[in-house]
Amino acid sequence: MRTFRRSRIRAASAAAVTLALGCTALAALPATAGAAAAGGLAVQYRTSASGASADQAEPWLKIRNTGSTSVPLPDVKVRYYFKADSPSAAYRFACSWAVKGCANITGTFKNLTNPTATADRYLEIAFTSGAGSLAPGADTGDMQLRFHRADWQPLRQSDDYSFGAERTTYADWSRITAQVGGVAAWGEAPGGEGPTDPTDPPTDPPADGPTLFDDFDYSGHADPRISANGWSVRSNSGGPGVPGAVWAPENVTFSSQNGNSVMNLETSTAGTGASTVQTEILTKSMKFRNGTYAARVKFSDAPRSGPDGDHLVQTFFTINDLKAPMADDYAEYDFEYLPNGGWGEPANILYTTSWETYRPDPWEAVNQHSETRQSYAGWHDLVVTIDGSAITYYVDGQLFGTHGAAYLPERPMSINFNQWLIDLAGQSSTTPRSYDQQVDYVLHVKDQVLSPAQVSALVQDYRAAGTRFEDTVPAV
Repeated sequence: MRTFRRSRIRAASAAAVTLALGCTALAALPATAGAAAAGGLAVQYRTSASGASADQAEPWLKIRNTGSTSVPLPDVKVRYYFKADSPSAAYRFACSWAVKGCANITGTFKNLTNPTATADRYLEIAFTSGAGSLAPGADTGDMQLRFHRADWQPLRQSDDYSFGAERTTYADWSRITAQVGGVAAWGEAPGGEGPTDPTDPPTDPPADGPTLFDDFDYSGHADPRISANGWSVRSNSGGPGVPGAVWAPENVTFSSQNGNSVMNLETSTAGTGASTVQTEILTKSMKFRNGTYAARVKFSDAPRSGPDGDHLVQTFFTINDLKAPMADDYAEYDFEYLPNGGWGEPANILYTTSWETYRPDPWEAVNQHSETRQSYAGWHDLVVTIDGSAITYYVDGQLFGTHGAAYLPERPMSINFNQWLIDLAGQSSTTPRSYDQQVDYVLHVKDQVLSPAQVSALVQDYRAAGTRFEDTVPAV
């Protein structure tokens, strides 16, 4: 969200890291389809990270319908069994790519009721209604899945029941189980574990770092509490966006929705730079660096009024100032939703981008990004965590992208929301139109990586206590 942005040249890079280390482990304990329960399904497995230890486990799966009737995938659950590295270790699931679509696949971690020497947890894979059904003889195609420790320490695979170091090509694998409607359909669980749901794994440690929380409970843009609480509603000219546009504080408004205060950023245009009004709110202090950032944001595909089609950007991001072109202490971490495309994209797309640096003229960018091309209209929980090794983005509790250590911040940043127009090429009409982006809350916990579930619990605690605002993050 820098001050000058002419075009966006994004450096493509993989969000998933694949490690190939030496083989070990359970090769001496082969599992075959002959041990599987007969139930109309078969699970094929290969690993894309074959080392005894790895940054993340990568069980790639296919599920095949071996029966004579169609199987609805929302009725199917698949379990990958492993031994936790410690009783308190927490894990995070991700889907790198899937024929059925990662948005239609979920992963949760649970404890086994009867732990064994090679398994005390399992990753349970389930499906949403969007995954559809499997016809007789059909399979799901690739599901390139992975999971890692929440603290990103290496995880040990060599003692995991479902891990097969030698399984580098797809084949039936009975050490992964499948159920249909809670009834065993494939595989052998460790220690005779049945298909019933066991207890949840240990909870993550509590969130107890210095914190900024704001519920955006203000009367209007001129409410003195906004400035007192460390925010600035932008009024100065300049980029990003359409040349000649203004930034209007009065277009940042607040209302009550279902008993909760919500901030609204309105952006409008009548097809000229002079008629374009953009909005932004940001912290006055650059004091935020490592830790967890979260916000609940409502993106909009359609304008509140007037014709649609403008190249709009709706955002939640952190940033510091570029002291010189290509300065290596610059940092920026973005959620950017483009409901009508832009930057060469023809339709809606959500970007997460981690910036190392850039040069405005001639344009040169050093960044890593992840993106999904689909509508994100509606409310979404956005979380980005920054620790000493990676930047990790989540949308609605699901991993969206992980970016490497080369993009970690060297200096503290501000926290920002804005809504602006890339250009006026998306809609040529001179009929006035306006767009809304809404924000429910913002949260930052300094120097602590929280899971999306922890973020949700912490926000609920603040609201249950009646806390509208808190800032214990020390000044830099």
